[in-house]
Amino acid sequence: MELESSFELIERAQHGDAEALDRLLARYLPRLRRWASGRLPPYARDLGDTHDLVQEVVMGLVKNFQRFEHRGEGALQAYLRQAVVNRIRDEIRRAGRRPPHDELDPAVVAEVVSPLESAIGSEALERYETALASLGAEEREAVVARLELGCSYQEVAALVGKPTPDAARVAVARAVTKLARLMSAP
Repeated sequence: MELESSFELIERAQHGDAEALDRLLARYLPRLRRWASGRLPPYARDLGDTHDLVQEVVMGLVKNFQRFEHRGEGALQAYLRQAVVNRIRDEIRRAGRRPPHDELDPAVVAEVVSPLESAIGSEALERYETALASLGAEEREAVVARLELGCSYQEVAALVGKPTPDAARVAVARAVTKLARLMSAP
């Protein structure tokens, strides 16, 4: 395969060549992810991370690619980096506007029966809680996020530090299997 310049690929992509756009993204996305990794401060993160911001920037580029002005070989990379920096700044500003999180007092007991408790009964709930406490912190967090909070696998991946939703799905499946084994033990 002949290596084409980014300039040529940009021109082809702007004229509707989907393969050229794919090759551009394959060329720049890994570099951009490496460059952006860890640049979003932890206090500004929700369920997303810097890689999510990179993905948003790339999606924005794809939507508006016809209007991108390529002015030389490094123009696309510079544009993408600046767009990521702008998104990071937006997230930092947004985090500054968020009210501080108040931790819930674990000693406060709900006066109503939770849906989980009514579904599996108080005895089974005790076994569940005991087995859940026996899991490792990451396993416990994955199980609670998926089963109790109903988070998507993408959200679980962000919470427990898995690289992909599929990795989170596998982690949840293993943790649930372990949880079931612990619950059935005498």
